[in-house]
Amino acid sequence: MSTSQEGRVRLGRRAVVAAVGAAGAAAALAACGGSKEQDGARTVRPAEGGGGGAVLARTADIPEGGGTVFGDRGVVVTQPKAGIFKAFSSTCTHQGCAVKEVTGNTINCPCHGSTFDAATGEVTGGPATQALPGKSIQVEGDSITLA
Repeated sequence: MSTSQEGRVRLGRRAVVAAVGAAGAAAALAACGGSKEQDGARTVRPAEGGGGGAVLARTADIPEGGGTVFGDRGVVVTQPKAGIFKAFSSTCTHQGCAVKEVTGNTINCPCHGSTFDAATGEVTGGPATQALPGKSIQVEGDSITLA
């Protein structure tokens, strides 16, 4: 880097190449790190009717010991025990992939094999190291809505 007589800073060729290369590498890594949200293996038709939030499903549509991924809403709803419903972000905390399914009280990410507890969102298997963030839902009657 050098300074011209007018006081402006001029970057040398190496500095410009390094800056452009770093920006390109950052863009490439950002593109690889995430994925578009996908619907889970199980599709649930939205419930009809009221509530202040967006209606996701009927309680009967969420299997006990399992759950359903609502990729378009960014949420996974689980029923770890009969009548107990939990909700978490459907974005894996490892590299931003969409979790795919809930089986045996475990939320599964297909990208790198991370698993999460369906009752707490805590990591049960890596490479993820952070729990899935909780989401607010409301269960009223047989309807589950985003709160």
